[in-house]
Amino acid sequence: MLTVDDLSVSYGGIKALKGVSFRVEEGEIVTLIGANGAGKSTTLRTISGLVRPSGGKVEFESKNLAAMAPHEIVEVGISHVPEGRRIFANLTVMENLEMGAYPRIIKRQRAEVKRDLERVFALFPRLQERQKQLAGTLSGGEQQMLAIGRALMARGRLMLLDEPSMGLAPVLVQEIFRVLSEINRQGTTVLLVEQNAYMALRHAHRGYVLQTGEVVLAGPASELAADPAVQKAYLGR
Repeated sequence: MLTVDDLSVSYGGIKALKGVSFRVEEGEIVTLIGANGAGKSTTLRTISGLVRPSGGKVEFESKNLAAMAPHEIVEVGISHVPEGRRIFANLTVMENLEMGAYPRIIKRQRAEVKRDLERVFALFPRLQERQKQLAGTLSGGEQQMLAIGRALMARGRLMLLDEPSMGLAPVLVQEIFRVLSEINRQGTTVLLVEQNAYMALRHAHRGYVLQTGEVVLAGPASELAADPAVQKAYLGR
């Protein structure tokens, strides 16, 4: 579904990614783990067109993403839940969700949008309860739900999810990952960046370990979780 091949990204003289390669198959949850500054978020931002690579290629369902603008990448089927949520604080919950579906709203595909909205409210009942509330007044956990819901409204077949557990209480982290697994069961493929390596490897099918812009380990999530080096560096064991 997604192929990243020999991807390089530089910020000025700093090489953020140095020949990163990996793949994501349809129906998987694949996680990228690594320390701060390893290049995880840069990888997602490059896939979604927010950062331009200096080398390598990114293909989604055989389409070359390099020449596409971010909104075109959304339209071919990739949605991005950014680090820090990036909701529209001065818009209501409903207005934020409608922004995710904006391309289809302007095409008057109202019936499809209504079905997607029902799906989001089934996954996140609190958003339905707060649909008229300003998004900036939501709790951190509710804002994360809203960011994921907005991405679902874009109908992406692949969701890029960046640090969904950041700043959340443990009970909310459990809830976010429960919903993430349900979204995957419903047919959405997920590429997950997550500092909480334990939760990421517990829910993912496969994983890649990034270190200073390079992939240093890869394999089934269960094997990575059992690797002594991963346990020592990322699982606190």
